[in-house]
Amino acid sequence: QVQLVESGGGLVQPGGSLRLSCAASGSISRINAMAWYRQAPGKQRELVARITSGGSTNYADSVKGRFTISRDNAKNTVYLQMNSLKSEDTAVYYCNGDISRPESPWYSGYWGQGTQVTVSS
Repeated sequence: QVQLVESGGGLVQPGGSLRLSCAASGSISRINAMAWYRQAPGKQRELVARITSGGSTNYADSVKGRFTISRDNAKNTVYLQMNSLKSEDTAVYYCNGDISRPESPWYSGYWGQGTQVTVSS
């Protein structure tokens, strides 16, 4: 079984910062790309940032220059550093990992349970 567990969400004032973490655990062979998504009430889930196994990154236009995605492959963990937070960043943030298991060559997408980020004064 593979699990992704997010942490680091919470309430922060506009202009503040948070760092989200997502650790993958369980029966893991390899992790390819990892990503952060977010979903606000009444809106579809959107890709926030993505990082490949080699460290190449992509960001949604709305967060470029403010958010940074990184990973620690030894810890099977992906991070999202969020700076200069705005009210419109308020959402549930989910991590996603493209992960293969030892018993299979196939990669499957796994989701964390989500962590709430609220930006409000």
